[in-house]
This record gives sequence, structure tokens and C-alpha cells, in this order.
Amino acid sequence: MAGKLNITMLLGGPGAEREVSLRSGAAVAKALRSLGHQVQVLDPRDGSWTLPAGTDVVFLALHGTYGEDGTVQRRLDELGALYTGCDAESSRIAFDKVLTKKRCLEAKVPTAKFLVVNSEKTPWPENWQPPLVVKPVRQGSSVGLQFVERVEDWQKALAEALKFDSEVLVEEKIAGRETTVGILAGQPLPIVEVRPKTGSYDYKNKYTAGCTEYFCPADFDPAMTKRIQSAALGAFQAVGGRDYARVDVMVRASGEPVVLEVNTLPGMTETSLLPKAAAAAGLDYAQLCQRMVDLALKRNGRKH
Repeated sequence: MAGKLNITMLLGGPGAEREVSLRSGAAVAKALRSLGHQVQVLDPRDGSWTLPAGTDVVFLALHGTYGEDGTVQRRLDELGALYTGCDAESSRIAFDKVLTKKRCLEAKVPTAKFLVVNSEKTPWPENWQPPLVVKPVRQGSSVGLQFVERVEDWQKALAEALKFDSEVLVEEKIAGRETTVGILAGQPLPIVEVRPKTGSYDYKNKYTAGCTEYFCPADFDPAMTKRIQSAALGAFQAVGGRDYARVDVMVRASGEPVVLEVNTLPGMTETSLLPKAAAAAGLDYAQLCQRMVDLALKRNGRKH
């Protein structure tokens, strides 16, 4: 094939989701090598890394803090390097769940009622009924996520979530169907519905084989499908996303979509949700990885 590239894969990193990132990166590296590219793997465990000479493009397979909050993107911008995915500013906004919600509200994208808490001594919010969801404002992948089913569990949930950040987001817990919408090249992919066999789609159910069922394309009528995809795309645009992302959307029984968050560097293991959605749109795993690289190259006016 034409246009073999020198690709540097950034994976691992110092964040709480290091293990998942190592798996994502290894899978992408294998796929890109199968297409004939040279792939060098770099694990930025601290700030002392340098890019290998001759890197054409950097593939970001980092998740969570450092990789998804705009830090590594700023560093790559300073180095003048081309990299996959969202830029530094949209990464920073999307990683901050409160900033994301504010952008969604401004753009009239439906999102859950919320408040921000920074102390475990904060009393139960007036006029709110359980169940509530409590999560760190700046963490990814369900890290520190707590569900409060009873008022008496409130303080404990706050204390747990505040271990991961100085502020936590408190939201009404949306009852309904859990979906996620991949965005690729500014277009929504087929919807994935996520059904944990027990409990909620927490870190354990997300990363333990067999704990969750996935349906793609999800079973919604065409009008509802369009409504969910349009809410997801609205959130992606509201945070200034580029190239690709994955947007988590709850769908109330009434049919109203409610955006939960925007993941700017979604998981890329072979069983991750974005590859599932791409497969339903006719792109196999290696083609998806190539497409992500091509989108980055296009910014430089280069075509692979």
C-alpha cells in the first residue's frame, strides 16, 4: 500500500486508567502495523519523554488525566506534532464534566439537572430526591463514580468521590436506557446500547468480560435514533470536538435523550464501544484506526 507512515503510539501514561490505555494502545499498534506502518510505542509516565525523530503522526491511546485533559495535547502542539483526536482546549473542556454541562446548556443540548460539591460535609441538597449520581468532576471511565440510593449514604458517597478530585458533580440519576454514540469525522455512528447484567455500567462492569451486553445498532425507531444521535453530535460540537469522540447518552422512558458526557479519547480495545459502532457502519478495526490517522494528516494538508 502507498504511504507507509512513522507513527508514534502514546499509551499508558500516569492516569488512573493506565491499564486500559495499555490495552487500547497495543490493539491499535497491532492494527496499524498490519497495514504496513512503522509504529513506535511510547509510554509517557512522566513529563520527560521526547518524540522519536521522523514521527509523521502521533496516535493518542491515552485515557483519563494527562491524556484526555488537554495536557499531552498542549505539549504536542508546542512540539508542532500532528496527533489524533481533539485539540488541547476541547479535551480540557470535555474532561471537566461541569464545563461540558455548561457548554451543553448554552447549546441547548439536553443534560441532567446537576450541582457541584467540594466538601464531604455538604448537606443533602434541598428539593432533591434520591437516587443521585456522584462523580469526580475531572476523571474518566467511571473512576470514583457513586450511586446514592438513600439519603443516609450521601456523606459516604461524597467522601469516596472526593478521593479522586477536589470537586464532585452531583446529578439526578436518569432512569432509562443507556446508550453511547461514536462520532467519526463529525458524523454520528450507529448507536450502541449498553445493558449491564447486574447493577450499573461502572468500572467493573465496563472492563470485565461477560458483565455487560451490547446492542448495535440499538433498537430505536428511525426518528428516535436521529434524536439521540443529534443530541450526541450537539454535545460534541458544544465542547469544540474534532475528528472523533464518543458521547454517552441516557434515554428516558419518555424518549428524551440526556447527554451524560463526552469522551474525547474513547477506549480502543477490540471490544470497546467506538470500534463496535464503527463495525456496524461497515468499518473494520484496522480501517477505523487508519481513518483516525487520516483525519490528523488532513489537518496538515497531507493525504495518506
